[in-house]
Amino acid sequence: MRALRILLIVVVILGGLFVLADRLAVGFAEDEAAGKLQATENLAATPDVSIKGFPFLTQVVGGTLDDVEVGIKDYEATAEGGTIRIDDLQANMKGVEFSGDYSSATAASATGTASITYAELLKTAKSEQTQVAPGVTARVVGLSDGGDGKIKVSVEATVLGTELPQPVSVLSSVTAEGDTVRVHADKLPSFGGADVAENRVRTITDFEQKIDGLPGGIKLDSVQAAKDGVEITVRGSNVRLAG
Repeated sequence: MRALRILLIVVVILGGLFVLADRLAVGFAEDEAAGKLQATENLAATPDVSIKGFPFLTQVVGGTLDDVEVGIKDYEATAEGGTIRIDDLQANMKGVEFSGDYSSATAASATGTASITYAELLKTAKSEQTQVAPGVTARVVGLSDGGDGKIKVSVEATVLGTELPQPVSVLSSVTAEGDTVRVHADKLPSFGGADVAENRVRTITDFEQKIDGLPGGIKLDSVQAAKDGVEITVRGSNVRLAG
């Protein structure tokens, strides 16, 4: 009986030491992966990397991590004509194969979410005065939440030299087509009764932003309007985390 008690104590102690070693190892691996990802993507701040699943050490032996979560607060994605800031990118990676020194890691698949503020998306819109009809000029001055998944586009107009007292608002739909976010007015605005052609007005109200430089090669999947900006979902396969 005494021998059994001693054996149980030894098992508990060894089990505790294994758990401690496992947690220390996973913490080291997370730090190494975060550093490599920061360097690979040229990030200003260190991203959050969380390796899920227990035990970690048995996953290391197999050379593949089941589940890894990555969080990047601010990411400057390449976009047509420059860059666009992506906020709070949260990505879940499955089946991550890695090298022994964590210098390279590739996920079999990845899904995630992120957001783009209306102020950032506004940079894409035509904000300079543009003629939409004889004597009528207009420009986009603001984007905001229009409710029911719509974006409210505020347009400032000048008719025959006189600026309208209030910006004209139009509700627009936002969609993702390939790697491009498109904003399209559901109904065209009226500029003080002036007769303007639809195609001319849409050069102001409708615009798009191509986003093709997301980290690791993940791609834009869908987009919807929200309170403070547009929320996007991303997905990809053979996503490179580092190396």
